[in-house]
Amino acid sequence: MTSLNQTVDRLLRQALAKPEPLSMNELEGMLRLMGKWRHQLISNAIIARDGLTVQGGPFTGMQLAKYSEGCQAPKLLGCYEEALHPYLERFIARGFEAVLNIGSAQGYYAIGLALRMPNTKIFAHDLNEGARETCREMAERNGVADRLIIGGLLTGEDFERFAALDTLVMVDIEGAEEALLDPEAFPALRRMTMVVECHDGRLRRPTETLTARFQPTHHITRVDQTYSQPTLPTWMRDLGHMDQLLAIWEWRGTPTPWLVMEPRSA
Repeated sequence: MTSLNQTVDRLLRQALAKPEPLSMNELEGMLRLMGKWRHQLISNAIIARDGLTVQGGPFTGMQLAKYSEGCQAPKLLGCYEEALHPYLERFIARGFEAVLNIGSAQGYYAIGLALRMPNTKIFAHDLNEGARETCREMAERNGVADRLIIGGLLTGEDFERFAALDTLVMVDIEGAEEALLDPEAFPALRRMTMVVECHDGRLRRPTETLTARFQPTHHITRVDQTYSQPTLPTWMRDLGHMDQLLAIWEWRGTPTPWLVMEPRSA
């Protein structure tokens, strides 16, 4: 089985073997590759020393899966998507009948909110079968499987099933948020509280589109990514500054602001 180090070594050698100089995009790609490689080594060290327990933030004590897609160190440290933490705490304190997590991946938010909201039913939807299976395993490990309903594709028509419930909707679907969240087509959304990760690009600006769509019915707050140094485990304080920075890096290639949208009628 090829190791992570061997894979990265092969990719670097292939890039450096080209006769022509690397372009700026290629150099950036190599930098990101090396950053992810080092981040994974840091994540492995955290797991080896401290286990899979989330050490801080709103989901302190949650047990993660050993193999996680994307960045794992900030989730283990408890600083993942830190800018959302005040809103999560407020929504947890407020309480909801249901949480609908669309693009739930391996269950970080679905299971975390199930732990913090014991009277709430959690619905986690993701297209990736492997992610759904890991979510099930994490739900069992954390003792919330009885309140977690896992599904695949969720369509706009499905929002009507939650129309009678006080529902918190959390969306991270890699650019499809603009197509799914349409209150004209799916009026149940007008009464729902939503936290939406927006994937703005040069050709599409879902932050602007969704703000215009929901402004008549919702109070809308744009939340941008922030970084602050978390309380690191004692052993990590001896790491170099670059390693400490890479430990909290969330692998974002472009800004991905969130829209926190709360119904005016509430």
